Amino acid sequence: MENKKLRIGHLYPELLNLYGDTGNILTLKNRLIWRNMEAEVEQIEKDSVIDFKNLDIVFLGGGSDREQLMVFNCLEKQKEELLEYVEAGGVFIAVCGGYQLLGKSYPIDGQKTKGLGILDMETEANDKRLIGNVVIRSDLLGEDELIVGFENHAGRTYLGHCEAFGTVLTGNGNNGEDMTCGAVYKNLLGTYLHGPLFPKNPVLADYFLQKALERKYGETTLVTLQDKAEQEAHNYAVKRFLNQ
Repeated sequence: MENKKLRIGHLYPELLNLYGDTGNILTLKNRLIWRNMEAEVEQIEKDSVIDFKNLDIVFLGGGSDREQLMVFNCLEKQKEELLEYVEAGGVFIAVCGGYQLLGKSYPIDGQKTKGLGILDMETEANDKRLIGNVVIRSDLLGEDELIVGFENHAGRTYLGHCEAFGTVLTGNGNNGEDMTCGAVYKNLLGTYLHGPLFPKNPVLADYFLQKALERKYGETTLVTLQDKAEQEAHNYAVKRFLNQ
């Protein structure tokens, strides 16, 4: 695998980067390097033209209402290119605020605002924030692999005709009502899970690395890493959060 390389686009890190979201980028990069593959991270700033065809993984983090609106205005100009990338199986990870603006609508200062419409979902405003640790079970990884994270959001997201990322075992997830958490479409993942997500869930990081590698190079088998410390930390968090 020495000659394989992935290009990771980190969208607007100067605007959207809450609760250690940069750790997701570092995890993806390092888990490639540890397998003797190359990883190139491109930080894409506000008002830059995004060359989606030259990216293998795209990451969009979370931020406040003001930053969300600025990012929406940037991405709306390239909505067709973004949609083409997603439909072609490009890996796209969107967290919290970045996740919300991919839907049909989301709240800004409590007011309903048009979203990009990439995902069939809507987010409504609410005065009470949903805060705390989360554990979910996701069909992406199978019954035995649980996913942990941290949420802090006031918006309530309701899915239409799109698949949930997972089922909430503890925490609130999309809205605190229907036990769904996040959304997936092809190789797009939208989620409220900060923490950051990938260092806490290395199996999930590898899932999306494999999807990106298969899209670019065809069938790919990832070399198993020595994740003893990471897995022990993950298992401890699962046990602690489920019993809190």
